[in-house]
Amino acid sequence: MDRADIVHDAFRGRVRSGDLPRGTAAAGPLPPEQAVAVFRAQCLSRNLDRRSRKMQAAGQGYYTIGSSGHEGMAAVAAALRPDDMAFLHYRDGAFQTMRSAQVPGTTPTWDMLLSFSTSTEDPISGGRHKVLGSRPLMIPPQTSTIASHLPKAVGAAYSIGLARRHPPEHRVLADDGLVMCSFGDASSNHSTAQGAINSACWTSYQSVPLPLLFVCEDNGIGISVRTPKGWVAANYSQKPGLRYFHADGLDIFDTYRAATEAADYVRRCRKPAFLHLSLVRLYGHAGSDMQQTYLDRQVFEDWEADDPLLHSARLLIDSGTLTAAEVLEIYDSLDAQCEKVAEEAVKRPRLQTASEVMASLIPPPRPCAPTNGPPAEARAAAFGADMKTLDQPQPMSRLLNWALTDLMLEHGELALMGEDVGRKGGVYGVTQKLQARFGPSRVIDTLLDEQSILGLAIGMAHNGFVPIPEIQFLAYLHNAEDQLRGEAATLPFFSNGQFTNPMVLRIAGLGYQKGFGGHFHNDNSLGVLRDIPGIVLAVPSRGDDAAKMLRECVRLAREEQRVVVFVEPIALYPMRDLHGDKDGGWMRPYPAPDRTIALGEVGVTGDGPLAIVTYGNGHYLSQQAAPLLQARGIDTRIVDLRWLAPLPEQALLDAVQGAQKVLVVDECRRSGNVSEALMTLLAERTDLPARRLAAEDSFIATGPAYAATMPSRGSIAEAAAALWGQA
Repeated sequence: MDRADIVHDAFRGRVRSGDLPRGTAAAGPLPPEQAVAVFRAQCLSRNLDRRSRKMQAAGQGYYTIGSSGHEGMAAVAAALRPDDMAFLHYRDGAFQTMRSAQVPGTTPTWDMLLSFSTSTEDPISGGRHKVLGSRPLMIPPQTSTIASHLPKAVGAAYSIGLARRHPPEHRVLADDGLVMCSFGDASSNHSTAQGAINSACWTSYQSVPLPLLFVCEDNGIGISVRTPKGWVAANYSQKPGLRYFHADGLDIFDTYRAATEAADYVRRCRKPAFLHLSLVRLYGHAGSDMQQTYLDRQVFEDWEADDPLLHSARLLIDSGTLTAAEVLEIYDSLDAQCEKVAEEAVKRPRLQTASEVMASLIPPPRPCAPTNGPPAEARAAAFGADMKTLDQPQPMSRLLNWALTDLMLEHGELALMGEDVGRKGGVYGVTQKLQARFGPSRVIDTLLDEQSILGLAIGMAHNGFVPIPEIQFLAYLHNAEDQLRGEAATLPFFSNGQFTNPMVLRIAGLGYQKGFGGHFHNDNSLGVLRDIPGIVLAVPSRGDDAAKMLRECVRLAREEQRVVVFVEPIALYPMRDLHGDKDGGWMRPYPAPDRTIALGEVGVTGDGPLAIVTYGNGHYLSQQAAPLLQARGIDTRIVDLRWLAPLPEQALLDAVQGAQKVLVVDECRRSGNVSEALMTLLAERTDLPARRLAAEDSFIATGPAYAATMPSRGSIAEAAAALWGQA
């Protein structure tokens, strides 16, 4: 017999017989009518859980993680305002059903059963996943998160204070609002949770406003691994800058009291708090999890005997708020409602085609107020002495700095963040003077934690900002890539485009940096970025292109709500010369602020019959190789891709039209990078003979052999000549 049915029968039988668990009397600020509303939300969540399991058993529903045992979260929802953004633990069905009761016009039973049955009419994900979430309820959807939502909760909370000083056009959160995020006791041990909570403490310790409520739902177990008794309290009750609250999560009156106190503290003091709830887990980890195979029977039967709905029934009956018959009437009526609605929900249409599934990968455009550029006086004040040199050739790092200056002058919702981006101006000086020009609240020096940097950006984007986070080196992204893959890129997908987190992530990267750091400062692989659905990946090669592409990246984020990654080749930051010492051949003047390079627009130099398709440092080296090839009588056309995801397929095919052969030059490793896709495209869509020259599948060394594994001017010339000489 399903444990859900056992718990269901036990609840009804024990309420009828008066066999209710012991506990303290109802006390605290929760008024009787609201206590009944909380209980109704608990009963609805419980019956939705049970119904979802029956749907799954009948082949009409799919993977689900239930909320049973965690119904105390309904009291937390009651203690908050419905405009407080909530990033939820996957066991928080009762939070959502209670918040639905606070927002007129919502239909939680219908909405959640549509989600369980993966119907296209599911109002949050459009049938893509069983998720909690709702735009009207201010609940961004989460999937099977293991604390990956905590960093963005920190960012969203930080954005509330920033929005007071710099209100963005598409502001969402109220001045006196707070952000809540919830998670399990096992998830609290994850490095992402540890980093996010540490980031919140670090921020609070410096008296920076951060109205954030962490809620740890402690049921004492993570799938099968028990949490040591007392561990959560010992770990979190004494952290600097973080106020600790505890409640019995089985007692709605105690939970409401503690949640109200914690929320009042957060709202009044603008500091983070940690609410620790003691709960139980019913039915196992997920619908497919058979906890009786790894737990002693007495363990889960003790949890079932402590069913939070039984505790709520006792509190309401003993306080005279409800009779036992009224308790059962609420429970049974909601059970019947869930059964009836489920019969209809499973008949609703489901996704059928790839195009239907993918429709929400790219979010809808967002109307933005037109901008005409900053006033001339403001621009002159910001640029200062640099105004005199804008028309003189400059290297990429300088042109990027000026592009960022113009963009931040024009768009007040832009904010930069990252380690050393402010006072120091970045490792390579790209963000020099920007903090002095725009202040520390828009050019934010963060702590050393890439997950927190990206989380800050994602969360700020939830409140209308367009963040430009920086990761110092490409290899450092791997510490935080799930913030892109599992959070930023999936949000529009799982919310059917209703929630977005646009940003332009700047990363210094790729190879050819002399004498500094080997692999961790020279990482020549973009595979981890190219296989994330929905994101835009840009790699400039020359300074003027970099400035124009960065403007397009900001437009894509600001107006089209895209997640954009802008990888800046470190070795080309200072590059001045192309063919000879002091020839200045790789520098360009600063392009006018209205000039851009559109997404998918490639660059072409020459019209020779041998096409070299490349990007980044490969473009620079191919331009160096061109005279060597011309000396052999081989004329070239060099195609700079610029945009690596989505790959500009048609523009590339147009660029090689009329060519006779194609050499693909990829500075990244042979395996998993763009050359594989380019060779496939050329084979599928053209009859052109093609060869590729790519970096070896190796890390990069420090010292004289720093470039030995990658293409060079000479190796490009030799590979091109060999290809041209083939029959």
